[in-house]
Amino acid sequence: MSAAEPELSNHTPMMRQYLQLKAEHPDELFFYRMGDFYELFYDDARKAAELLDITLTARGQSAGQPVPMAGVPYHSAENYIARLVRGGHSIAICEQTGDPEASKGPVERRVVRIVTPGTLSDEALLEERRDNLLIAIHCHRGAFGIASLELSSGHFAVQELEGEEALTAELQRLRPAEILVSEDFPYTQLLEGYTGIRRQGPWHFEMDSAHRLLTRQLQVQDLRGFGCEDLTLAIQAAGCLLQYARDTQRNQLPHIRRLSRERREESVLMDAASRRNLEIDTNLNGGQQHTLAWVMDRTATAMGGRLLRRWLHRPLRDIDTVSQRRDAVSALLDGHHHEPIHDILKGIGDIERILSRVGLRSARPRDLARLRDALNRLPELQEAMASTPSEHVAGLAERIGQYPQLAAVLEKAIVDNPPVVIRDGGVIRGGYDETLDELASLSENAGAYLVQVEERERERTGISTLKVGYNRVHGYYIEISRSQSDQAPTGYIRRQTLKNAERFITPELKEFEDKALSAKSRALAREKGLYDELVEQIAGDIGPLQDTAAALCELDVLANFAERAQTLRFNPPDFSENPGLEIQQGRHPVVEFLQDDPFVPNDLHLDEERRMLIITGPNMGGKSTYMRQAALIALLAYTGSHVPAESAVLGPVDRIFTRMGASDDIASGRSTFMVEMTETANILHNATPESLVLMDEVGRGTSTFDGLSLAWAAAERLARRVKSYTLFATHYFELTALPEHVGHACNVHLTATEHDDRIVFLHSVHEGPANQSYGLQVAQLAGVPPEVIDNARSKLRELESANAAEPASSSTPAPATLQADMFASLEPSPEENALLELNPDDMTPRQALNRLYELREQLEARLNPSS
Repeated sequence: MSAAEPELSNHTPMMRQYLQLKAEHPDELFFYRMGDFYELFYDDARKAAELLDITLTARGQSAGQPVPMAGVPYHSAENYIARLVRGGHSIAICEQTGDPEASKGPVERRVVRIVTPGTLSDEALLEERRDNLLIAIHCHRGAFGIASLELSSGHFAVQELEGEEALTAELQRLRPAEILVSEDFPYTQLLEGYTGIRRQGPWHFEMDSAHRLLTRQLQVQDLRGFGCEDLTLAIQAAGCLLQYARDTQRNQLPHIRRLSRERREESVLMDAASRRNLEIDTNLNGGQQHTLAWVMDRTATAMGGRLLRRWLHRPLRDIDTVSQRRDAVSALLDGHHHEPIHDILKGIGDIERILSRVGLRSARPRDLARLRDALNRLPELQEAMASTPSEHVAGLAERIGQYPQLAAVLEKAIVDNPPVVIRDGGVIRGGYDETLDELASLSENAGAYLVQVEERERERTGISTLKVGYNRVHGYYIEISRSQSDQAPTGYIRRQTLKNAERFITPELKEFEDKALSAKSRALAREKGLYDELVEQIAGDIGPLQDTAAALCELDVLANFAERAQTLRFNPPDFSENPGLEIQQGRHPVVEFLQDDPFVPNDLHLDEERRMLIITGPNMGGKSTYMRQAALIALLAYTGSHVPAESAVLGPVDRIFTRMGASDDIASGRSTFMVEMTETANILHNATPESLVLMDEVGRGTSTFDGLSLAWAAAERLARRVKSYTLFATHYFELTALPEHVGHACNVHLTATEHDDRIVFLHSVHEGPANQSYGLQVAQLAGVPPEVIDNARSKLRELESANAAEPASSSTPAPATLQADMFASLEPSPEENALLELNPDDMTPRQALNRLYELREQLEARLNPSS
């Protein structure tokens, strides 16, 4: 209660009720049901008026001041709730639970659920094709336990991680809508940029209570069957998460039946920067267009679209699983078996989320109608799957099964096109329940009966203006015009006087009114009871039905992969135990999809003797596209998809790193160069010989000598010590000398040519270094004014002339540019030999900095001997 709110004794009974309930939910916006509106009061009303752009009014007074009030209509509340949830707010829904006619004071009310960003289940509040995750994090000495729950589907998972970098990467993969952490969580900086962070008391993470809660929920004695018994931190996080979900839903969550353990080492890992740079399902501007998922998702169902995104974000290292998926895609593609399967799946809909609403007892009539339609399509789907020559598809067919009895019950019970809600009836089909049919008949035949009464009474009384009517306030009545009202028979009892008419009631009409109105209310109550019985019957089969939904999701994704392979000319990859990547005529799936001109494919060959490619060529020449397509081909292959290449053979890949592009991280106070170096450091520390590393323009954010030195040193470490599979794009031509020092590094370049002083990009990869950068031509293409281009050409000739003249007065070999000989292959001096023998990993930061200064002084002395 804020300072502006007086003591309870100063309020009306209704406001006292409101304040008592609100006190239990101080952090939520409190939607208090009053008739056809949800009302908010005091600070909640002020905040809602501002956030929702609704009118702020007042209701009565408190301590001499008006009570601020704002409200939204009950029938359109979902739209307002969705806006609030998207802003990271939580809402407590307080409904009338008592009978208004039986209540002497305020109608009894209680909070029926709390809507938070991570616990959404209503269809209108969720994105169809994205998971909406609630996660909890618990930590101890640099280790983290994570539990994640997708309430609308029942997916519940745990894992444990070591280190902040691993946590940051997982947060980028999961992108939770809401995060639960302890009040003493010490890594707040890792949560920057995420909304919906809820601090929980440390006791919510207590181990024993968490273990008891989980075993009761999953109806097991211990967690060994889920492979989680030893995950102390993850169990503590899962206990906190499950209790929070129960508290917000006011429900035992019967649809949460399994707990899966995720292991990082089972997947091809990607850090947060790599996920952003590869634009898997979110582009660099935060949108969903022009991403890998945008090109790859033609799934028939929304639940299939969600699984596809999970697969793309978590490619697997288990070659057996990935190969089964790939072979299933090939089998679906051969003979076009995927086409009828896709068409049938379109009629199945999002039963994964429907079943969750059944479990939460919040399923609506149209949910049951969609489930009925889905079950009716299963026999047809089984026939289509039976014709597919794939053991994996046959296994999915067995898991999908059929439900003829439940389908028949729903077919008999639910009308073809039910209303949105059960409240006003019209959901249960005629003939399903004899009692309901009798009550409905009595109510529906009221009109015919009233016509009979009207005709009979007109004839009996001779009153031409007599008519029989009904309204909700006064019920049934006989109306006679004022001019003939004195002719009303003695048995007519006056009920209401109007300006131009009198209304009467008779004992017969009153008796019928009691029957008809009672029948209508009893019919609604009967229909609601029958509907609840149907929901309970479905809930009894929720386990097998969820297994069916999971198998349907996987079938949808595999059929989608087959369609994409056919439409986009993808081919199945092969996997090898031998190290390397061999890609023939590889293509970038997104760039090819977007451009009108034919895409220029390129080969990629990496093996034990060829682990690093130094890639040179002009800006816009295709270096970044070439690098990214290699990563996306590997990613797609390890999800089980076919790939955009004529052929691809992939050896083991444990991680994909990308260091491409950068911008200032203003919120953290980090410059572009600092962001670049942080990402570079992460790669140098964590890459392995089985990692695929993409490095683009390292060192461009600082001075030329510093940047070139750092780029050389980073490339040399990756080539000599890490020995990862590395694509290293650069504009420092000096790096093309690296293969002379490192045997398994090679030069390749993207080609371009000039025509009429204009550059033409050929986008073709060839062996060897580029012979020029075409910087002025690209600047001209970008629209730099001609006079600036001419001035730049003049300056370039001046610099080249000065540089070409240098060898005449110096023993230094003639470089192609001012710095071309910086890493030339010269006989090292004794001082340089001493530096080469140093191991930077054994040096302190101060020692390394001093050596860097020494190296710079020596290089400057050699480049400028006269000084």
